[in-house]
Amino acid sequence: MDAITHDALRYIMPHARNLALFLEPLNEAAELYGIFPPKRLPAWIANLAHESGEFRYMEEIADGSAYDGRADLGNTLPEAIEIARKNGTTPGRWWKGHGPIQITGFSNHRACGLALGLDLLNEPRLLCAPAAGCLAAGWFWSEVAHANRYADAGDFDGACDVVNFGRKTSREGDTNGYAARLQYFARAKEVFGG
Repeated sequence: MDAITHDALRYIMPHARNLALFLEPLNEAAELYGIFPPKRLPAWIANLAHESGEFRYMEEIADGSAYDGRADLGNTLPEAIEIARKNGTTPGRWWKGHGPIQITGFSNHRACGLALGLDLLNEPRLLCAPAAGCLAAGWFWSEVAHANRYADAGDFDGACDVVNFGRKTSREGDTNGYAARLQYFARAKEVFGG
């Protein structure tokens, strides 16, 4: 039996569309990346709900130009500049956020592509499909952000920080959209426990 059900997602994300498309991929990613323990699942789902606008946006709404000069995302590397140029754009625009957790930047797309066996350097929008996007969300949460450790410790703020900023910050609630994340988290805890 799936740990994540359509009814659970509908309760947590009342404005979501096409939830049925996400059920199997979410369950697969949660199983593969060890996100099912009670404290982890509500924190993960809450962050995905916020980052994707309740699974309505699998590609960042902004044009991505704000990421063009971001060396920390690998967007200033010669390879990144060349690939983006060949696609008629800039690195920030080409590798803006994709998937339900919004994988962002050349370096994250490259690492995610290697982990999932996808060519995300030349086809970053592959993460917009529920199957690849949910696997990417599980991979990023577990393998890059190491957010499970914050969830296990009951530090939802820390889990949000590492997803949004890439590091734990000292100020509580400074994550982009923290109030919305908290609302999703409260509903997810009602459904999944934790």
